[in-house]
Amino acid sequence: MLTRIYDNLIVQTVCRVLIPFIQIYALYVIAHGHYSPGGGFQGGVILTAALALIFLAYGQEPAARRMNRRQAIILCSLGVLIYAGIGLYCSLAGGNFLDYSKLAPLLHVPIPRARSLGILGIETGVGLGVMTAMYSIILDIVGSPDPVADETANSPATSPAAETEK
Repeated sequence: MLTRIYDNLIVQTVCRVLIPFIQIYALYVIAHGHYSPGGGFQGGVILTAALALIFLAYGQEPAARRMNRRQAIILCSLGVLIYAGIGLYCSLAGGNFLDYSKLAPLLHVPIPRARSLGILGIETGVGLGVMTAMYSIILDIVGSPDPVADETANSPATSPAAETEK
């Protein structure tokens, strides 16, 4: 069902209207995760729900144009790098792993503001990682082709024609 277009004008119109609001709400949940309930994980799941709606309403091809597997891998790695980078910097600056007060000299802000910005950075990294990890799970369930495997299968060094020439 997810590999073909669900050709229903009403469903597609409702999704076209709802998806931007879902994405804005997800960004709100991520950005306000240190002030209110929510955070990176919840916001990432909500962003994934918006991508899943694209799959359901329009099919696999339009969803792949918005984010393919390679982009998902890069963004997931970026999310982990943001999280680990903030924690590692705090450790190298003489604090504990996520001791955000150690970000104050780097950001040139008071310690309470540095803690707030550090948490926002962590929530952003977690949101990116969760969104792209869940999106790649959707791609696996749908059976989306892996572009990395396709490139290695079509490269001249591993093609069947290259094997017969040897």
